[in-house]
Amino acid sequence: MPLFDEKACVLKFDVDGLDILILDDSERIVFEIKVFLTDLGHTVFESLTPAAAFEILDNHSVDILILDIKLPDMNGLEVLAKVKKRFPDTEVIMITGHGDVEKVIHAMRLGAFDFFTKPFKLVDIQHAIERTAKFLALSDRLKQLEYRYTLISKELQDKYEHPIIGTSQVMKTVIHLMQKAAESEKTSVLITGESGTGKEMVARGIHFLSKRKDSLFHVVNCSAIPENLFETEMFGHKKGSFTCATEDKIGLFEAADKSNLFLDEIGDIPLVFQAKLLRVIEDKKVKKLGSVTEKSLDIRLICATNKDIEKDVRENRFRLDLFHRLNTFMIHIPPLRDRQDDIALITQYYVDFFSRSLNRRIRRIDPLLTENLKQYSFPGNVRELKNLIERAVILCDQEVLTESHFGSLKPSNLFDQCQDSSCPYRQLALENRFDLSAIEKHVIRQALKKTGYNKTKASKLLNISWSALDRKMKKYGIRD
Repeated sequence: MPLFDEKACVLKFDVDGLDILILDDSERIVFEIKVFLTDLGHTVFESLTPAAAFEILDNHSVDILILDIKLPDMNGLEVLAKVKKRFPDTEVIMITGHGDVEKVIHAMRLGAFDFFTKPFKLVDIQHAIERTAKFLALSDRLKQLEYRYTLISKELQDKYEHPIIGTSQVMKTVIHLMQKAAESEKTSVLITGESGTGKEMVARGIHFLSKRKDSLFHVVNCSAIPENLFETEMFGHKKGSFTCATEDKIGLFEAADKSNLFLDEIGDIPLVFQAKLLRVIEDKKVKKLGSVTEKSLDIRLICATNKDIEKDVRENRFRLDLFHRLNTFMIHIPPLRDRQDDIALITQYYVDFFSRSLNRRIRRIDPLLTENLKQYSFPGNVRELKNLIERAVILCDQEVLTESHFGSLKPSNLFDQCQDSSCPYRQLALENRFDLSAIEKHVIRQALKKTGYNKTKASKLLNISWSALDRKMKKYGIRD
């Protein structure tokens, strides 16, 4: 298959080892072509009917289809049209008879790459395959280049396992804002977006594109810090400042000095500590608990939330002055359902990634699968797509990834799972909106109900801390 000499910038091609399918209703012709091409080193599949050919195409990645115009059940032009729609990467060489000039022209318009006429010499087939192989090599190289330049940068690609991928206009805007944010070393950045959209990846991208890239990137999940430990975890403490303080402790802010500090789920910070956080951000100084002196910091803050912070500000759950301080530079990541043009590219990336890591030989993705993925709502966004692909690759034991490896991909799948009449999912789906607060409130109620309103058990079930559950219960007015 295609080879490319990067140094000489010369495109090369190797016509050995192609996967070729022959579709002709003449057993003699199929046999002769197969023997000839096999001797040249190709893998050859044979079929006498369109139905048999499509079954092969569904289960194998075919480089070239040699197709006769005159066939039983369906003529070659109809087969050509279906092949180019369902298997766009498969190039087609037509076999035509004399006097079929108009059909040849029609075939080329439908996407056939080449043709040869009956009666033919086997060398004619060889020449047609060589011409097609040159095109396949060039096409493959162009795809590689296109794929390469969808990544934010070569530097980010090398440093981060799962780069941000997308060619849609909204993602181009996100990438542009990331690059601008990286240029400003001290400006605070607020990243917003639903769960699973890739907020931490954007934060890491800003870090790796900035001048602080050689320092450690510090990540803090604010919702995971117990309220009674928040101040000492963030700002540190001096030995003896409280009963269990047996030694000095460096806080997360001080540890991130000279680097970028990423505060995830910033909306979950208790209101009582927001004023202290604001002062540290404004003064760029931190004072440990129990200390009388302050330490200056060279730090840039990157924050993220999946909440509607402006709504929390209006309802007095988040300080307005802190919001304005964090909101110096905002980047909003759109949900996956709003950038369907990126789904095929993201799918291809993760299929390749998991095929390598799980030692699978998946050469092609069924175009019907890609279309169905585009119709799915992805409530879990890119994270959900990634997890679905990992599972599908594990289940796939053939060369073609199909919808059968994914299970159900209904746009309303999430909402159909809820049978409780009080569940907000169905109404939200009907109204085509996604209120995370309503869903979170319902899930918390269900967890409490299932555990007999035992907060310790419910917090474990929800995979959050006891204090985080307590705050959320107070937020939503849920009583013990």
